[in-house]
Amino acid sequence: MALYNPSDPSKLTFHSSLYRSNHFIRIDLHEDKENNLITTTFELPGLKKEDVTIDVHNNHITVSGETSDSSESKGDGYSVRERRFGKFSRTLQLPKGVKAEEINAKMENGLLTVTFPSIGQDNAPSRIAIN
Repeated sequence: MALYNPSDPSKLTFHSSLYRSNHFIRIDLHEDKENNLITTTFELPGLKKEDVTIDVHNNHITVSGETSDSSESKGDGYSVRERRFGKFSRTLQLPKGVKAEEINAKMENGLLTVTFPSIGQDNAPSRIAIN
C-alpha cells in the first residue's frame, strides 16, 4: 500500500517495511487539507535523534536506525540483565512532487514528528486567467 495514492488524492494509506526488534514502529498520521500538510508521528521510545536516520529517495521517505540498550539491576541473591537491540525501518510514499527541502522533522521524548505537504508544489492545482 502507499501513503499517497496519485489516482485518488483524497485517500491516504500506508506502505512500509516496518520492523524494530520484532515490533512494529507505531505511527500516527494526520492530513490537514486546509493547510496542505501531512503530519506523521513515529513512536521511537528510548531513542535520541542521533539514533535515527531519515532518507528521501524516489518519492519515498524512510525512517530507520539501530537501537542497542541494556540495563542491569542486582539485589539480594538475584541479578537481572535486560537487552534490547536491533535495526528498524519504516518507508512511506510521499505525495507526488514533494521535495526533500519541504520536509521537516523534530524529535522529542521518543516521538519523531515529520511534516510535509500533502500536495507537492509541482502538482498543486492552478488557475489560468482568460485574456
